Amino acid sequence: MSLTLSTKTTPFPYAAIAIATYTQKADLNYDESVAGVTLDLDGVQYTTEDEVVHALAKAGALDADSPKAATYSAVARALPTVTGVSDILSTLDSINNHLAYHTFLVTNVITAVDWLLWGAIRASIRTLGLLKNGQHVHALRWFTHLESLETTQAALASVTAAKANKARNTKTAASFALGLQNAKQGEVVTRFPPEPSGYLHIGHAKAALLNQYFAKMYNGKLIIRFDDTNPTKEKTEFEETILEDLSLLNIQGDSITHTSDYFDTIYDLAIRLIKAGKAYTDDTEQALMREERGKGVASAHRDDSVEDNLKHFSEMKAGTPEGVRWCLRAKISVDDQNKALRDPVIYRCNLIPHHRTGDRWKIYPTYDFACPIVDSIEGVTHALRTNEYRERNVQYYWMIDALALRPVHIWDFSRLNFIYTLLSKRKLHWFVDNKLVKGWDDPRFPTIRGIRRRGMTVEALSQFMLAQGPSQAIVSLEWDSIWAINKKVIDPIAPRLWAIVTDNIVPVIVNGAPESAEVKQLPLHKKDSTVGQKNVVYTKTILMEQEDAASFEDNEEITLMDWGNALVQSKTIGPHGEITSLTMNLHLEGDFRQTKKKITWLAQPTDGHRLIDITLLDYDYLITKKKLEEDDDVKDFVTPISEFREAAFTDTNAAALKKGDIIQFERKGYYIFDGAEDGKLEFIKIPDGRAANLASKAAGKDAAGRGVLAATSKPALSGVGSQPSSRMYEVAKVCGEQPLTPVSSTMYEVKSVYE
Repeated sequence: MSLTLSTKTTPFPYAAIAIATYTQKADLNYDESVAGVTLDLDGVQYTTEDEVVHALAKAGALDADSPKAATYSAVARALPTVTGVSDILSTLDSINNHLAYHTFLVTNVITAVDWLLWGAIRASIRTLGLLKNGQHVHALRWFTHLESLETTQAALASVTAAKANKARNTKTAASFALGLQNAKQGEVVTRFPPEPSGYLHIGHAKAALLNQYFAKMYNGKLIIRFDDTNPTKEKTEFEETILEDLSLLNIQGDSITHTSDYFDTIYDLAIRLIKAGKAYTDDTEQALMREERGKGVASAHRDDSVEDNLKHFSEMKAGTPEGVRWCLRAKISVDDQNKALRDPVIYRCNLIPHHRTGDRWKIYPTYDFACPIVDSIEGVTHALRTNEYRERNVQYYWMIDALALRPVHIWDFSRLNFIYTLLSKRKLHWFVDNKLVKGWDDPRFPTIRGIRRRGMTVEALSQFMLAQGPSQAIVSLEWDSIWAINKKVIDPIAPRLWAIVTDNIVPVIVNGAPESAEVKQLPLHKKDSTVGQKNVVYTKTILMEQEDAASFEDNEEITLMDWGNALVQSKTIGPHGEITSLTMNLHLEGDFRQTKKKITWLAQPTDGHRLIDITLLDYDYLITKKKLEEDDDVKDFVTPISEFREAAFTDTNAAALKKGDIIQFERKGYYIFDGAEDGKLEFIKIPDGRAANLASKAAGKDAAGRGVLAATSKPALSGVGSQPSSRMYEVAKVCGEQPLTPVSSTMYEVKSVYE
């Protein structure tokens, strides 16, 4: 059973793909060679979206036959043809009034009609913009609920993935339809068990989102459990920040627990293992123990008596000088080929007070021992783990069997890795400790806070993670896909403003412009007037960027954006070849479609119409190597310059922005407002997914022009004369600094590359 369609279908059948993933009755198959949409279901073909939705609704028991259903089905069919704003608002008013007293359109559960109308609204940019304007709160509540469902997000992610993969057939939703083994509706319990020792990063986001996805798919429960078994690293503040990070991902657990809630039970089970002869205490030094495990050599204490083991374990619990020398090991195997089974340590001493239990305990279980126990006790049915734990899965099952606990299914997936990206807490800590970044929310960091501060939306993050699905492939992903998804999310709603770089800014006299300033209101978004209005100031003298001014030919006709065409009449050139001023003649009857250059500009500031000083920030990767190996020292691969600051002007429209607002500075890119520093508003550039913008900038940014390094005086290379300015940071000559000694040769002479 499959639903076949093209990503180019217009209007796009959002209702069809959403109900397909919601009911799990059809796999999505994208084929760019087909026209329209086709559903193959139980030997019957359906070829219109209306037919598809009703067929899937019937198969999934979502159909509803009533006068209301017929009415709103008709509204959904008619909505794509409605273009007048007043007509759209009238329709939204009617829907909003109805939903003020109803959760869904027809019954108290989602039906086919809900999906039909949701899809019609989503396919209409104008209708969607008017709905999101905030005037129809009940309709927006209903729309947002349907859109936020994990199955809907998976459907939307599949569309994005299909487009990003150059129209190759994808079956993103199908991968999720595989589901969990032996899962039953209403009985599935998953858990997300972070250690409260740091901030969540993008790798954690995949695990958290998948756990929530399956819990919701099966109408089950999600447990947020803090794995607090190592008091050396853990702090209460990290628990709070982790919950905040999860909130940023719209993840809410059904309950919040701690492994420390079960310390008494875990201790009793350890005693049971000792008495059953399945665990023993060991005082072998750590280095020797590692060597013996590697060679498959039994510990000298492996066959100690139960009495001796209980005595030593009691000393461990008391934290005595004798007790801290010992640890407790599971008695599984000495020389199993899977080294995870070679008598792993399951309890060790730690005298540091625990942030929840204080100094009550002096011994703590390892994650490998505590995790299967607590999973079983808490009713977890499916433990989702990255496949780096795969060799330890057998160990997990041994613990369950040895303690006669309720079994738990393990479902593993690949860890998320990105090029030029560190996910190791230890290495990220190094950057923080050495003040190479400004904190855990630095925009260069892969933490949830860092990427959110750089402009990543929750919607894009969710779509990307769900598109990855349960893949087992261990690969380092490019960042372009996730930022491309993010661009699609922000582009329809980001207000458009202008920014002009202040370095060598050029004043331009515009003949034919008003003598005194005039102000006009224009839309903040040319394709969606509901985004709002902005004030544009027109004056006889305007400001323009040096790069634009230097590109103009004499008498060239260019377009001043949001104004009209103008002819370049004259220009003044400074002593270093820079443009110092321009004169233009307005030519409003000119055709903007015939000009090659569309230029942003700002009115020269006056007392009544000031400009705002801003800083534009852009960032590079923190490391210069795509993937660090285990023996690589991170200090050797730090990007020399990873923050770039550029002074600019914008107009007073930016004064209304709040921290976290996303805008587009036209012809520059998307930016997120990061607040003010030293009296200047700061805007962080949001990557747009284009490969050129995501390449390492270490060798391509003009550090001096960006103000990131102090100018330094460097001697000219011998025999070469003055050196031209370069956007590269300086490197030594390949032949060294000594002059070359001429030698006789039968080769014809060539000039030095340095001349």
